[in-house]
Amino acid sequence: MTSTPEDENPAGRADPSYGRADAHRDGPADLRLVGPAGAAWAAAAAALGAPGGMVAAGCAMAVALAALALWRARAKGGRAARGYDSAPGRSAGALVALAAVLLCAAAGAASAALHAADVRRGPLPTWAHRYARLTVELEVTDDPRVTRPKVHGSERMPSALVFTAEAVRIATPDGRVTTARTPVLAVVQQRAAKHGKAAGEPPSPPPEWRGLLPSTRIRVVARAAPPLAAADRTAAVLRVTADGPPNEVAPPSALQRLAGSLRTGLRRATDGLTPDARALLPGLVVGDVSRVPPDLDDAFSTTDLTHLLAVSGSNLTIVLALLIGPPHLAARAERRGLARRLGLSLRGTALVGGALALGFVVVCRPDPSVLRAAACGLITLLAIGTGRRRSLLPALAAAVLLLVLYDPWLARRYGFLLSVLATGALLLLAPRWSAALQRRRVPPRLAEVVAAAAAAQAVCAPVVAVLAARVGLIGVPCNLLAELAVAPATILGFAALAAAPVALPVAKALAWCAGWPAEWIAAVARTGAELPGAEVGWPGGWVGGLMLAVTTVVLLAVGRRVLRRRWLCALSALALVLAVCRPAPLTRVLTGWPPPDWRVVACDVGQGDGLVLAAGDGTALVVDAGPEPRAIDRCLTGLGIHRIPLLILTHFHADHVDGLPGVLRGRSVGAVETTTLQEPYGQAKFVREAAAGAGVPVLRAAPGERRHLGPLTWEVLWPGASPWLPSAGDGEFSGPNDASVAVLVRTGGLTVLLLGDLEPPAQQALLAAHPELAAVDVLKVAHHGSAYQDPELMRRLIPRLALISCGAGNPYGHPAPRTVAALRAGGTRVLRTDTDGAIAVVGTPDRLSAVVGGRRSRRRLATRPTGRGSGRSDGREPGGALRPCDTRDGSCGTRRFVRIRRHVRHAGVRVAPRATLRVGSRAT
Repeated sequence: MTSTPEDENPAGRADPSYGRADAHRDGPADLRLVGPAGAAWAAAAAALGAPGGMVAAGCAMAVALAALALWRARAKGGRAARGYDSAPGRSAGALVALAAVLLCAAAGAASAALHAADVRRGPLPTWAHRYARLTVELEVTDDPRVTRPKVHGSERMPSALVFTAEAVRIATPDGRVTTARTPVLAVVQQRAAKHGKAAGEPPSPPPEWRGLLPSTRIRVVARAAPPLAAADRTAAVLRVTADGPPNEVAPPSALQRLAGSLRTGLRRATDGLTPDARALLPGLVVGDVSRVPPDLDDAFSTTDLTHLLAVSGSNLTIVLALLIGPPHLAARAERRGLARRLGLSLRGTALVGGALALGFVVVCRPDPSVLRAAACGLITLLAIGTGRRRSLLPALAAAVLLLVLYDPWLARRYGFLLSVLATGALLLLAPRWSAALQRRRVPPRLAEVVAAAAAAQAVCAPVVAVLAARVGLIGVPCNLLAELAVAPATILGFAALAAAPVALPVAKALAWCAGWPAEWIAAVARTGAELPGAEVGWPGGWVGGLMLAVTTVVLLAVGRRVLRRRWLCALSALALVLAVCRPAPLTRVLTGWPPPDWRVVACDVGQGDGLVLAAGDGTALVVDAGPEPRAIDRCLTGLGIHRIPLLILTHFHADHVDGLPGVLRGRSVGAVETTTLQEPYGQAKFVREAAAGAGVPVLRAAPGERRHLGPLTWEVLWPGASPWLPSAGDGEFSGPNDASVAVLVRTGGLTVLLLGDLEPPAQQALLAAHPELAAVDVLKVAHHGSAYQDPELMRRLIPRLALISCGAGNPYGHPAPRTVAALRAGGTRVLRTDTDGAIAVVGTPDRLSAVVGGRRSRRRLATRPTGRGSGRSDGREPGGALRPCDTRDGSCGTRRFVRIRRHVRHAGVRVAPRATLRVGSRAT
């Protein structure tokens, strides 16, 4: 629980029936338990991954040093008692504190070593390192959760069901059956379909597995594997392939069935709400995020509101505050809350509050923040029940100490660290900052909420940077706006939770009322996430976190001086607003991105494609959406694009279409044009459903189709029926890559060829179908610059600038060094998004250049001029106009092709006279 400092009783006395109130005394914070708690935490975190012998030796040394410190303290205390000197008395206290720190560190390390040894006990770790197939009886210990599907190259990896469990009975391949209590991580996936339309759709786990409750026993046949980290709290990962419901051995306990029925009732009560309210309300109340869509989850992450979905300690604080009123008045005559109205004594209030806290943990699951809040609440309730003076900082330290000793694995969980840091900031920093704001005539209530949000954000931001390599700029205002609705949504949600099992209509009415504040919170998250500067990149890892911590301290020191001058405050606020809103003219002046005359931008969307072609003020033609919605959305927002008359998806591979929701988010899209081959089926279905949900029609590209949009004109060159491609059975293409939409675009005198992911067979067929195809200014290299390129196409196109869209550190080796070398040998300037970030093509045929606006730098990369008025041998007329190639003798660009052939031969690639490129053992 969190609260403001205790207030002095103005009456000077208290009703005896409620206990005597303590007079408020200003003084330094009570930090006596902070040292022991921190020592136990650090020792437990270190001991979990250390050898047992080393931990034992360290514990023995700590105990010996503690005993020595206590002996010295006793001797010094005796001298002080005899009145020889007062200084030894103070040093004796320091020695006792040192002994407490050493003993708690030894206790934390010993507890961690015992828990780690318990994980490694039994036969399961040995068989996991052999990747054996086992029959295991599991006791579920956590709610199953569905992982978000991720894009791996062209495929969307199927979602899996993940839950923790204890292996209680293990049947090994050698025929032995062992009884144990070994923690494991179970990963459940459904077997992929081999036939029919569903064969192209990523399989999802059977729905019966999602309803598993903790304490349920099931029997599975699984492939065991070792955990990712040696210091993991699980002994093995069990991969289960499920074709049907789980094989249940024993039902869950009565308590877990009750908790499950309460959560199910809340979901039923919210069924009739709007999508955002239906998804968010169970998450706010009990942490059930099974209905939260990925875009809403991303919005909460961007605006630093994720703690609302993690059932933070504020939920329990609201529930207990409803019972006991403000904590600083809970033991006084003027106390408030339902307990006083019901006539409950202090002990009765403490008992009821303790029952609520324990029930809260059972229903909401023992997550780190829930455990921390429950421990603090129980300690505070114990103080209320016994009439002792309450101090919340020692309560927090005691809760940390007890929880780390009970479950040392919490010492390595970032959620526990964030929860403790946020609570400590509310207790230590927020009151001081609130007082400082009130001294500057800020209203008290506003000062309290602003100080609380700012303090929590300041101490948690470095840890978030460690995990996510980003810094949120709008976390404080979004938390302030969301805070208006958190309390009513939580209280009404808990009321619906309690009413659902006995009166579902009443629960639905309460849920309907709670839906309004829940929608407000979702709207705050979505609106904040759409701001261009909602978050900025920051170095990740502990180095980045330390850098941000130092930066925060410096900014706070500067901020104290800024607050003394109103004009500096106004200027700082204006700078923050401009950094978040990023108006296009100002951003362009300060950063040079986007350049004012940009024609084409290759967005940095990772391992995928996403290109934008300017078609007027705020209008663009977009080709492909990349693998991740946030990346393409961020790129389009930075370019100021809010209207997309046509979105072309070259083919249905995930690295080209999975970012579609990011393109549709907050923009007017006229139509989506796709290839004719509707494969893979699951991803084609995803595109149709996403477009239908946004009310956008889906068209199919036709070869020879010509369109224009503002300064843009383009022609669809491919796909088309072709005798050069082997049949795939139900179509004329050898696969989705060869069915990519290829587009020739003209803008401002420039010619831009976009090849999608065409591979050599389709590239050869494209040349055969379009013999007039000749040199271009800009080429989007096919298939992320893979090694499989047709040399005849390279000879014909001889681009002046080649763009390669690929992800940093991708496992496919894209772009292939041979492809890059061949392009550069012909005089082509090669730019790639994995090293250069987003790339903008600017200029005219007379002077073509590119501006790099990615992660590493922003610089203008000039390409050579076209040589207006001079003779050319690259397939262009003077001035850059295209002329047809003479395909009979291949004279278009012969000199440059000779240089390409010489270079690729030097690299070990054989180039035959007629479009055959052999790489390794693959020939086309």
